[in-house]
Amino acid sequence: MLKKDFNFTLPEELIAQSPLQSRDGSRLLCLNRLSGKTEHRHFFDLPQLLRKGDLLVLNDSRVLPARLIGSRDTGGFVEVLLLSEHTLEHSNKKQLSTSAKTSVWECLVRPGRKVKAGTKLSFGNGELTATVREVLESKNRLIEFHFDGIFLEVLERLGKMPLPPYITEELDEPERYQTVYSRELGSAAAPTAGLHFTHRLLDELKHAGIEICYLTLHVGLGTFRPVKTEKIEDHDMHCEFYSISEETADLINRTKENGGRIIAVGTTSCRTLESCADAKGKVSAKSGNTDIFIYPGYGFKCIDGLITNFHLPESTLIMLVSAFAGRENTLKTYKEAIGLKYRFFSFGDAMFIS
Repeated sequence: MLKKDFNFTLPEELIAQSPLQSRDGSRLLCLNRLSGKTEHRHFFDLPQLLRKGDLLVLNDSRVLPARLIGSRDTGGFVEVLLLSEHTLEHSNKKQLSTSAKTSVWECLVRPGRKVKAGTKLSFGNGELTATVREVLESKNRLIEFHFDGIFLEVLERLGKMPLPPYITEELDEPERYQTVYSRELGSAAAPTAGLHFTHRLLDELKHAGIEICYLTLHVGLGTFRPVKTEKIEDHDMHCEFYSISEETADLINRTKENGGRIIAVGTTSCRTLESCADAKGKVSAKSGNTDIFIYPGYGFKCIDGLITNFHLPESTLIMLVSAFAGRENTLKTYKEAIGLKYRFFSFGDAMFIS
């Protein structure tokens, strides 16, 4: 299957640059993946669209304020984006909660050509300093940070939210790039399908008899990495850390046994569930890394529905949606959404595929 099979033309003005005033006021395009029929609603209608006994599976990962603006030892500007903690491989929690005086991270830097091994960096008038240890084959940098106290607290004071590259405006309220239920710190980008939920909507869903559970997948910046191979089967998928608790696994399995639907909120929840399910769809409690790549031809084992935003052309995300809804259905629905001026990407509108 070719990358160009997932291309479409998106007018630039449909890329949402800022969130709506009300999270759940976004539009919701409902697609029946069997019939191909569509319906146009709003996200706050979700309790009427789900059934009693359904289970929503949400990703509770929280975005790190991982973008640091500082200076090089020569006095020039530097921008650093933390990608992953080096010694703990995707699991940042333990290192972030200690009082260690150093922490080594793989980072993106700008301007890259001026940040060589040995370069000294400073952030927040010297509150946080760093030394570039190594330039990796990927051109990312291995940077050792030096600080007093707890690294997370330093990041919260000095760091900014790492917005996706297609968002060019600064965010007035950083919490709008976090879900209202986020709690496990570690993502480089938000699980954006969850941005539409409010506490009130979650309460309404519970009152309607719809179950809710949480898992964790820390979103890496690899989610924005373009597919560069012509044949999508040749694409090297990025790896991300996930965790599913015993309580969540039991609730998923019980819901399936009782005939309820498993509705994944976001491609991150979908990838986690499909990574943990056996051939019969039973989910086990576990944690680890997943590089699962879902594209048309994949046989879904666990999920029965998907809530997701509108994604970039030729991305692994639209390939996942096409695997679940069918490629022709997906591209036809995207064309319809564009014609009706739906808002796209992280701060855009949503789809409910059932």
